[in-house]
Amino acid sequence: MLRLKLDDWQKEVLACEGNVCLRSGRQVGKSTVISIKAAEFAVKNPNKTVVIIASVERQAIHLFLKIQNYLHDHYKSKIAKRMTLSYAKLKNGSQIHCLPAGDTGEGIRGFTVDLLIADEAAFIKQTVWQAVTPMLAITRGKKILLSTPHGKAGYFYDCFNDDTYTNFHISAEDCPRKDENFLANERKRMTKAQYAQEYLGEFIDDLRRMFSDELIKKTCILKRREDIRKARDYFIGVDIARMGEDESTFEIIDRTNREALEQVENIMTKKTLTTETTKEIINLNKQYDFKKIYVDDGGLGVGVFDQLLEEDETKRKVIPINNASRSQDRDKWKTKLLKEDLYNNLLRLMERGEVQMLDDDEIKMSLQSIQFEYTDDGKMQIFGRYSHIAEGLIRAAWCVKDKSLNITNFYKRIY
Repeated sequence: MLRLKLDDWQKEVLACEGNVCLRSGRQVGKSTVISIKAAEFAVKNPNKTVVIIASVERQAIHLFLKIQNYLHDHYKSKIAKRMTLSYAKLKNGSQIHCLPAGDTGEGIRGFTVDLLIADEAAFIKQTVWQAVTPMLAITRGKKILLSTPHGKAGYFYDCFNDDTYTNFHISAEDCPRKDENFLANERKRMTKAQYAQEYLGEFIDDLRRMFSDELIKKTCILKRREDIRKARDYFIGVDIARMGEDESTFEIIDRTNREALEQVENIMTKKTLTTETTKEIINLNKQYDFKKIYVDDGGLGVGVFDQLLEEDETKRKVIPINNASRSQDRDKWKTKLLKEDLYNNLLRLMERGEVQMLDDDEIKMSLQSIQFEYTDDGKMQIFGRYSHIAEGLIRAAWCVKDKSLNITNFYKRIY
């Protein structure tokens, strides 16, 4: 640990003995210091159980891998056996478990826990806390909650204002490793409220949820189909990872009729080239024979769109939707379509029960992360920390609105 250069606040977190609640902006080093704290606790306290939870498995694994790396680098001789993506056991009898919390915490009941660590705790639902808190009762175990804020309510917000916790608030602007140019660009790109939440780590009243927990629970009920049904009206919405981001998503919807949609697949790929993204779409088209392929043609997406126009199988199916401003209709090459139109269309479908989605924690978390606010000039600003899946879904769901698109006239303008 002494080989690592830590900030003063990180050293304070490591020295803290009781419950900890850590709110911060992005990329300040919170997961790094908590991974050290978890590993040191397991090594120095025999026969203890550490449990790491997050809303989705991917998030929990992200922190757990940092713990594994720290153990491997500093205490390799103390590891009892080969570690997995969800479990580590030390020779002193201590164990570390990595588990997704889900909607109810049902999958983590039964553990007796000495140290509970909740990553992105602001996104973990109240029903989960009701399930996990009793796990600490017998051992009088401790809790470490870390998160970027997500509104001025909920368990994480309450804990930060609870005197039984040692609370830390770290702004990205206070981080000695901050990139001034990056933060300056983010301030220009975001509203004041968005920037304050995401980078200053502030609890903000002005930001509201686009999709309520109740609505998400009512909508995300489907199990994945075991096979691909033929002769269906399939549509795909693709959100392509921007430069520096990790994930592209492919959201596939079956339009069972004009007023009913069923999601059949959610696919995510990491750190792929645009050519690989194009190949993924082409391969999926061979399986599903899409009616339409809705692609974000902004940024790197324009390369994917252009490549799909060169393929005989996709050139008459691909429709560019840059949800920052534009889409297409039968009368004009480009006509105004605001991001809020796409999101409000999905919201309307969900509220009317005209769309059903997969019962998938990643999908739920993405929808849960979407927030909005109205700026001083009355414009609606929509954003989300885990928006990739939601961005794919709003494109796929646009098929219910795409009634007037004249494909023949559309492609006469291209060729």
